[in-house]
Amino acid sequence: MPVPVAVTSILTSMVTSSTVHTEALRRAPVTGTALQARKKRPFLLDLYSTSVGKKYAMAISGIAMMGFVLFHMIGNLKMYMGATALDHYAEFLRELLYPIVPKGVMLWILRGGLISMLFLHLHAAWSLTKLNRHARPVKYQGARDYQVAKFASRTMRWTGIIVLAYLVWHILDLTLGVVNATGTNGEFVTGEVYNNVVRSLDRPVVAAFYVVANILLGIHLFHGAWSIFQSLGWNNPRFNNWRRGFATAFATIIVVGNVSFPIAVIAGIVK
Repeated sequence: MPVPVAVTSILTSMVTSSTVHTEALRRAPVTGTALQARKKRPFLLDLYSTSVGKKYAMAISGIAMMGFVLFHMIGNLKMYMGATALDHYAEFLRELLYPIVPKGVMLWILRGGLISMLFLHLHAAWSLTKLNRHARPVKYQGARDYQVAKFASRTMRWTGIIVLAYLVWHILDLTLGVVNATGTNGEFVTGEVYNNVVRSLDRPVVAAFYVVANILLGIHLFHGAWSIFQSLGWNNPRFNNWRRGFATAFATIIVVGNVSFPIAVIAGIVK
């Protein structure tokens, strides 16, 4: 018996509707998880989530801080030119982009950028340490070959911690004056950089601390300047001598310059 046309049409419509509905269920996410999975993170965050990205972050932040350390030391050499020269230099820094921005604002922006680089450097170092430990949870069973892993690289973590403590002290001492309130020449005075430096470094214990801290800073800088090229992928063996020479020269310049300040004050050359 032939099926009426109307019934055939209804059956066809039902089958088509069922097929479309099934296909929609197959394609549509049951929850929002599938939609979230399609969302991509910003490129820089995605890169930083990898070990390569963290090494790049350490290298770039390290370069920024190396630049600061170098120019900071060069500026402080004005101490040998007398109080007027050093105080004028400090005033110049406070007046950066003035009157476009109020006095001191640009200097604090630069300080904020430097602190951001510091935290990025610390976080990248901590994250890489965790990744390395996760990759090798079992310690080396035999003696390691320290011919390649020199003293500077093996003590990188500890010199970094001590340098961080030195940086905190340095800010409390010569930026905020919190620990620079006692001395034979009066109290800490904002803007009188020369007198503040001399008053602080005239204390033998503080001078010794600055000397030791800057030697450790030099060790940290030596390995940092050496490993920057490796972190960025520029580690061709043909350039190893050049890399070592650069790292040695940079660290030596910083140490000699910074260590000279407390020695000059204690020796009475700067007073």
